[in-house]
This record gives sequence, C-alpha cells and structure tokens, in this order.
Amino acid sequence: MSTISYDDIDRAADRLKGIAYRSPVMTSTIINDRTKSQVFFKCENFQRTGSFKFRGAYNALSQLNAIDRKRGAIAYSSGNHAQGMALAGKLLDMDVTIVMPSDAPLVKQNATRDYGAQIVFYDRNLQTRESVAQEILEKTGAILIPPFDHPDIIAGQGTAAKELIEDVGDLDLLLVCVGGGGLISGSAIAAHHLSPNCQIIGVEPKLADDATRSFLSGKLQRIEKTNTIADGARSKSLGELTFPIVVEQVQDMVTVSDAAIARSMFYLWERLKIVVEPTGALAATALLEGIVNQPDTRIGVIVSGGNVDLKQMPTYWSKAFPKEKATAKRPWTWELS
Repeated sequence: MSTISYDDIDRAADRLKGIAYRSPVMTSTIINDRTKSQVFFKCENFQRTGSFKFRGAYNALSQLNAIDRKRGAIAYSSGNHAQGMALAGKLLDMDVTIVMPSDAPLVKQNATRDYGAQIVFYDRNLQTRESVAQEILEKTGAILIPPFDHPDIIAGQGTAAKELIEDVGDLDLLLVCVGGGGLISGSAIAAHHLSPNCQIIGVEPKLADDATRSFLSGKLQRIEKTNTIADGARSKSLGELTFPIVVEQVQDMVTVSDAAIARSMFYLWERLKIVVEPTGALAATALLEGIVNQPDTRIGVIVSGGNVDLKQMPTYWSKAFPKEKATAKRPWTWELS
C-alpha cells in the first residue's frame, strides 16, 4: 500500500498555489480526428523552469525548517530536477548544489546556473551520481533531495494530474512519461482519487525500459547504461517508493522508439505550436504512433517539459526522418550544416 495519499497531493497543491503556474491544457482538432478520441494535453513545458519538476522541488524544500534550510540542499539530475531545485532554492533563500552528468544538455546546464545553483559535474561512465552526492553531503551536511524517490517530490508532481482533471473532468486514460517514476506515481494517486475509472499508462523509451521490465516482471529491474534522446528518462531504475506505486496503481506500460519520440516532438511543434523536449513528447508518442489506440475515449496526456537543446536538432531530425534532409518539404525548417 502506498505511503503517499491524495491528501499529501492536496496539501502540496496548497503550498504551490501562487508559486507554481497552473499550466494550460491544450487540445487539437487534428489530433482528435487522428486518434478518434478527445485528447487533453497538460502542458508542463509552460511550468516555471520549463518542466513539472519545479512542483516537487518546491514542495520538498518549502517544508524544511529554518535550521535545515541554512544547511542547503543537494540533488542529482540531468537537468530538469536541477532547474526546479535551483529556482526553488532561490525563492526560499537556500543554497543548492546539483550533481550533474558532464554530458547533460547545455541548455539545462546554463539554466541551472542562471537560477543560482552550483553544479558539480561527474562522468557517468566512471562514477555514479549517488556516490558523488554522498561525498558532498559528508563534507557539507546539506539535505539530499533526490529527483523522484521522495514522498514530497511525488506529492508535488501529482499536482499536475490533479489540475488536469479539475480543469477538464473525468478521463478514461492518462498517459504519463516515466523516468524514475515520480510523476507517474503522483499522477496515478491523484487520478484514481479524482477520476476513479481512469486507466494510467506509463510511456518509456525502448532504450531505457527498466520501468516497463519492472512492471511486467513484478521485480525491480535496473539498466546500467542507456542511450536515448529522452535524457530525462535515463534513470537506471524506479525507486524504492515509486516501484511499488507503479506496480499497484498503473494499469499498463508501453515503450516507444527514439525515432518515434523525435517524430512526435516535431509533430507537436507543428500542430500545437509549442516547444517540447524529447522526454516531454514521450506520453504523446504512444498515442500519436498508435501504440495506445482507444477511440471514443477522453485521454489526458502530460507534456512533461520543453527544455530542448536546439544544438541537438540535427540529431533529432535524422532520427525522425532518416531518409530526408534537414531542408525537407516543411515550411518551418532551415538549412542545417
């Protein structure tokens, strides 16, 4: 049984009121016609710091007492949790240190610094982020706030699904991207409380499918090396808290290819006119590629973030359209060298 309840999510929503944005819900007639369903996109790419991660970070840090806030906080992240923690720390007048892989997208590195956090880089091929963080903790006495396996993080992330259902009403399906499981755990708890018949489906990259393997086997699986363009979903495994919630409250898990993720990212750019990063397009990909196909239903899709690294555009394009050049017959494209 989950140790996190809907009441925790409700209290998190109170803490976030006036601090986090109530991100918009977008619809598209073309996508509704394509999927033969009614689709509601919860656009967390418009959240502060460009992703849902700010919700959990602020919910966790805001509950620390004055003494603990003076100790500062440390987190490990490839970018979005880093930015959420950095801004939350700035708003709460806390020092924040981020342990980040050296190959993290530059756009996320720069934004994390701009929000005021210190970055300590590590080589993911030679070190683990946990060991690097532990060394810093022993030296500084800071408070560790992990990216997903923390009750206050999970509760904060669940407020996104709470808002979505409050805004659009009951859903038949809710599609959620999965990395370490914080978002889908909180979303499942919120959705089952507010829309009891809603089915929760997690979407993961094929190249980082540890959560899907864990869900199907009932045993926690781990992948040491992942190489997906969805950098926010490169977590090696679900957590001690998120794994049982996923097994208990998620109805299905599916995987999508990197090529499909890239195609969906460009499609959302074109049709919804919004900037979405690869991880942010994960949930939509399962729907747009027909992997999840349930016509005549009301479907919620959480667009988790929009912190795309534009320098990676040639890579994304080549994956999405391997037989086309970057100057393909699309009016918004440009010449890429």
